[in-house]
Amino acid sequence: MNYDLEERTAKFGENTVHFVGSLAKNEVNKILINQIVRSATSVGANYMEANQASSKKDFKNKIGICRKEANETKYWLRMILSANKDNADGCRKLWKESHELMLIFSKIFSSSNKD
Repeated sequence: MNYDLEERTAKFGENTVHFVGSLAKNEVNKILINQIVRSATSVGANYMEANQASSKKDFKNKIGICRKEANETKYWLRMILSANKDNADGCRKLWKESHELMLIFSKIFSSSNKD
């Protein structure tokens, strides 16, 4: 099976953008949407940067950022769910993917210590 993490992280960002587009337009959601779009799309952007890293240290740093951004996205999803109870299914799906990505990047991060 060909596993493409660049594609997976891009889809995660796209799915997040599409999801927040369906949320009610109000002051609270405006703030939450801004935050989650930044963190969710940053996962893929930093992974692309990691793949072009100039050193092992640079690679590990970018992977660490991917992990942090995936984790931060889980937080913003929790806040969105709190403010938008009727969007629980969308939040759960994105939270699960964010959590899986965080675990993947955690494994890559810890494995990069062995090189």
